[in-house]
Amino acid sequence: MSQPNYKDTLNLPQTAFPMKANLPQREPEMLARWEAGNLYDKIQAARAQSPLFVLHDGPPFANGDVHIGTALNKILKDVIVKYKTMRGFRAPYVPGWDCHGQPIEFKVKKELGEKAKTISQAELRQLCRATAEKYIDLQRRQFKRCGVFGDWEHPYLTMSPQYEAEIIGTLADMVGDGYVYRGKKPIYWCATCRTALAEAEVEYADHVSPSVYVKFPIGGEFAVIWTTTPWTLPANLAIAVKPDLTYVRARVQSSRGAAFLPRTVATRMSLPQPMSVRRGLWPKV
Repeated sequence: MSQPNYKDTLNLPQTAFPMKANLPQREPEMLARWEAGNLYDKIQAARAQSPLFVLHDGPPFANGDVHIGTALNKILKDVIVKYKTMRGFRAPYVPGWDCHGQPIEFKVKKELGEKAKTISQAELRQLCRATAEKYIDLQRRQFKRCGVFGDWEHPYLTMSPQYEAEIIGTLADMVGDGYVYRGKKPIYWCATCRTALAEAEVEYADHVSPSVYVKFPIGGEFAVIWTTTPWTLPANLAIAVKPDLTYVRARVQSSRGAAFLPRTVATRMSLPQPMSVRRGLWPKV
């Protein structure tokens, strides 16, 4: 007697969907089908009269391959755009690239080596533009491979003349309205790259500093402050006072004049009985 085939006795659904995902082969086929069918353009046409949703995307630098950070950033934004589309919005997505700045110059100079010291600024700019164009095309293919929808054939580029003209026009408006001024601001500077650095580009080595009490002369007396960053004192221009904090006026031995300081600091310093206690009141200089 032959062994029964129990699978034939089960009421299972019939489907042509393959059991094996085989994504390395199927994903490129699916993406090619979407692109050949102009799926993104058809979605925009279908939502032409729908409420508008625009995701303003901060562009990546055009200075290398897509890495896990740029890929994650773009995919998460793509999820939002597609979600809004499925909720009935017209959600166009215009990708862009940041084609200026130190990252691109640094890459070009690294590739040039010692030759970078002999070329002119004009030649350096041309090489930077060519490098940016190269990686724009590369990243565009990589982002599309991630399944990100967008108007990839018409991106915005910060090195395009139209974009630069808008920047100059906006700056001129800001100057005309009085929003641009000259002032003091600490700037991180890289002596090797010869450029200013953003705070995110600065990495601090482990360092232990003493906390110190410092007295500032004020109208013949002193104001005492406490800081854990004594290296900032040479550039100190002012001290901060909180209107609703309680301050005490105390006299310390071997000190000429009284000192004003917060009551909590006075307690921590084990000062003698204060001469006076004031809340929200600061001596006039």
